[in-house]
Amino acid sequence: MKTDNINEKVNWGTIIIGAGQAGLAAGYHLLNAGEDFVIIDAAKNVGDSWRKRWDSLHLFTPSQYDGLPGFSFPSSRGSTPSKDDMAEYLEKYAEKFKLPIRLGEKVNHLSRTQSGFEITTAKSILKCDKIIVATGTNPLPRIPEFAKDLDESIHQIHSSQYLNPDSLPSGDVLVVGAGTSGVEIAIELSGSRHTLISGHPTFHIPDPIFRYAGRLYWWFANNILTVRTPIGRKAKKSILKGGGPLINVSVEDLVDAGVEQVPRMIGVYNGQPKLEDGQVVTVSSIVWATGFKPDFSWIDLKVTYEKNGWPITKRGVSSEIEGMYFIGMLFQYGLTSGLVGGVGRDAAFIVKHIHQHANI
Repeated sequence: MKTDNINEKVNWGTIIIGAGQAGLAAGYHLLNAGEDFVIIDAAKNVGDSWRKRWDSLHLFTPSQYDGLPGFSFPSSRGSTPSKDDMAEYLEKYAEKFKLPIRLGEKVNHLSRTQSGFEITTAKSILKCDKIIVATGTNPLPRIPEFAKDLDESIHQIHSSQYLNPDSLPSGDVLVVGAGTSGVEIAIELSGSRHTLISGHPTFHIPDPIFRYAGRLYWWFANNILTVRTPIGRKAKKSILKGGGPLINVSVEDLVDAGVEQVPRMIGVYNGQPKLEDGQVVTVSSIVWATGFKPDFSWIDLKVTYEKNGWPITKRGVSSEIEGMYFIGMLFQYGLTSGLVGGVGRDAAFIVKHIHQHANI
């Protein structure tokens, strides 16, 4: 596919919004299907969403499960890539397959036309027959409403803003949220200050599962924990409500690091964090490791959403808007849908649907 005119062309067969792993995987399959498409993204560089994560972040899945379709992750088997490794990989992936990407194009509005869709960006107006929304699982930080009632002296950041211990002022810190990110950040912070973590840790997958039986576990997660099986549907409900399992870190690691575990934070009392057991704690900083929420406010279409804010689809295919697709959603089809190594399957399904309905 020629890409030298992608910044001038305004009419496309398919437009992918988002150049993260989900958008790139969809682009790979569209390329192989011979479809006319372009990927647009607000970032300056492919992989920037990974570069902005905290400094010490590593993927919890070994490198052999971190590749996108057609290009294995270039790292030794069993190693866990850093966030910069992943950013570099995504950039190389786009270059390897010469995927047509327009960067610095923030989408402000998506609407329907008589024959397809119209996208208004900060730079241009684009039209297409099909649209794939691949904006990722973390567009907006999820922070409780009562955070605004905390004393102004308490420094507050979301985990997406956290870089390293030096990014916080001195003094005790409360990490709110005991998922993998919260636990990892709390352990790192405990090396320089008294650290508390609030919340109920999720189920821990023992390290030997990945170290010695990783292939079997990945097969189980990829093929059994899907919306097609009773155990998969149960897992989806649990994960969407309470978060994913702890991997590579555990409650024992918190204890070893000297992190103080406290009950869930439920509100504010006299400007200080109040816990569900009635305890009020005094801290200098709070890190909200409370996850993210989707943002589809820019979509001017009659899309029905779940209570958690995600659109209702069949494996990413909209049943309401013909020609509209979503990819990269949590548990879109299976547990691995939200992981780099699992998004390729969802991309293949969506592109197959696009190709089969191209001339209908």
